[in-house]
Amino acid sequence: MDYSVTTRLKGVVAMTSSFHADPVLRRDRSLYKFIWVQRGTLTLVIDHVETQLAAGEIVSLTPLHRIEFGESGAEYLALLFNSDFYCIYGHDDEVSCNGLLFNGSSDVMRLKLTAGQSEALHEITDRIAAEYAVADNLREEMLCILLKRFIITCTRMARERFAAGAGSERQFDIVRRYYVLVDRYFREKKQVQEYALLLHRSPKTLSNLFAVYGLPSPLQVIRDRTQAEARRLLLYTSKSAKEVAGILGFEDAASFSRFFKGATGKSISEYRSRK
Repeated sequence: MDYSVTTRLKGVVAMTSSFHADPVLRRDRSLYKFIWVQRGTLTLVIDHVETQLAAGEIVSLTPLHRIEFGESGAEYLALLFNSDFYCIYGHDDEVSCNGLLFNGSSDVMRLKLTAGQSEALHEITDRIAAEYAVADNLREEMLCILLKRFIITCTRMARERFAAGAGSERQFDIVRRYYVLVDRYFREKKQVQEYALLLHRSPKTLSNLFAVYGLPSPLQVIRDRTQAEARRLLLYTSKSAKEVAGILGFEDAASFSRFFKGATGKSISEYRSRK
C-alpha cells in the first residue's frame, strides 16, 4: 500500500506500509509522521532511543525527529504530510494538535488504540486510499479534509489519555500552548516565569495544571526540549560543543557541558562517540 501526492506548491501527503524502504520519503526532513502498527511488534529508534510499538499502537512525530527502523516483520501504516500540504500552526484552531500530538521533545506522543478507535482510523485511511484513485481537481481538497479528520481523531484520543474531557478543554489547552511556546522559545527563555507571563498565568498555576495531568513539571519540559535539541545537534551535525552551546542559549561551553552531563549521564564526547 503506497500512495503519494505532491501538489503544485510542493505540498506532500503520503500513506505507505513501506516507509522504511522508500528512499525518497526517508530523505524528506519536512514530514510530520503518524506510524500505526497493525500487526506484530515494530522497533523504532527515535532520536537514537529504541522504542517498541505493539499492534494497535500509534506514534506521532515531527520533522525534527530522526527515526530508524529495526529488523521486524511487523505490518504498519505511515501517514505523512508536510506543512506545505497542511500547516498545523496556521490551522491550530481547526485541529488543536500542535504541542499535543506534535512537539520537539523526545518524549513523543504514543497512543494505544481501543477496538473502536482502531475502527475509526481504519475508516479514514480506507477513504484516503480510495481518494488517491480519483484523479480530478478536487482530490487535493478531499485528501486535506481526510487528513484533518485523522488528526482530529488522534487529538481526541490523546485528550482522553489525559482525561481532558469537554469540561476541562480550556485548562488542558493551556498545557498544550505551553509546549508550543517552549518549542518556539526554549533557546532564549529558560525559566517557567517567562512562559507564565506569555500565558497570563502564574508559575504555580502552571505547575498545578501539569501535575493534574500527570505530566513532567513545566521546568522539566523546558529542560527536556533543550536536551532533545542538544542531542540532535551533537549527533547529526558537525558543530562544536561551543557552537551548540551558543545555539541553545548557554553562556558558555562549560555550562552547556554541565547541563548535558547532568541530563544524560554522559559527557559530550562520550555521547558523540555513538555516531
